[in-house]
Order: sequence, then structure tokens, then C-alpha cells
Amino acid sequence: MGGPNLEVFKFGMYILFPIGIMYYFGTNLDGKFSVPDFWPKESQTHKIPYEREEIAKELERLKRVRMEARRQRDEQEARERGQ
Repeated sequence: MGGPNLEVFKFGMYILFPIGIMYYFGTNLDGKFSVPDFWPKESQTHKIPYEREEIAKELERLKRVRMEARRQRDEQEARERGQ
């Protein structure tokens, strides 16, 4: 077979390869694997209403948005049927 030098080389590879991988992926993680502006800022996220009045206002706003979308969809369908 290969002899003691081959065994020492194989043992060194078995030890150094995982250590090298851990060193490469474990140092400077922010510089290597970060995506700038990946997470939204606090001002760009939704604010969850907790008070009763805020919840009611948000429900009314969502209802208006839904009704406007329905009205536009109905108008589009009416135009398509008219052509």
C-alpha cells in the first residue's frame, strides 16, 4: 500500500479540510453572504393596529380598496361585453 507518508497525508486532509471549510464560511459572514437592503426598514413595514378604533379604520380602508377593485373589474367586464 502507500506507507506511512500517505497515511499522514490522508489524516492531515481529514483534519484540515473541515477546519478550512469552517474557517472560510465562519469568518466575515456579513461581507461574503449579506445582501444590502434585504430586510425592509421599519417605515416600510405594516403597522398592526391594536386599538379598537384603529382596527375599525383599517377594516373600512380594506373594504374601500376591495370595493374599488370590484368596481374596476366590473367596468372592465362591461367594456369587454360591449365590444
